[in-house]
Amino acid sequence: MPLTGKQKNQLRGLAHKLKPIVAIGSGGYSQSIKAELDSALAHHELLKLKLPALAKADRDALLATICSETNSEFVQVIGHIVVLYRPATEPTIKLVK
Repeated sequence: MPLTGKQKNQLRGLAHKLKPIVAIGSGGYSQSIKAELDSALAHHELLKLKLPALAKADRDALLATICSETNSEFVQVIGHIVVLYRPATEPTIKLVK
């Protein structure tokens, strides 16, 4: 489900006050981090993720991998912080249409 511009704007506003829950270190993206992301997205729906210092192309490839494997939507990236969204089975965040 691709997010519209209004929905991304709403999610960016909600994510502003959040702190990064998961951090990917120099070891890179692994199955344990994927499991942690799945758990965090199931519980929180909207989360911040801290990435290591990477080139833009590498960062974009890593984000594409993360979003496809966790079935989440990319909302925003600022520096090394990424905002991801995945609706829960019983969503608590009501998105605008």
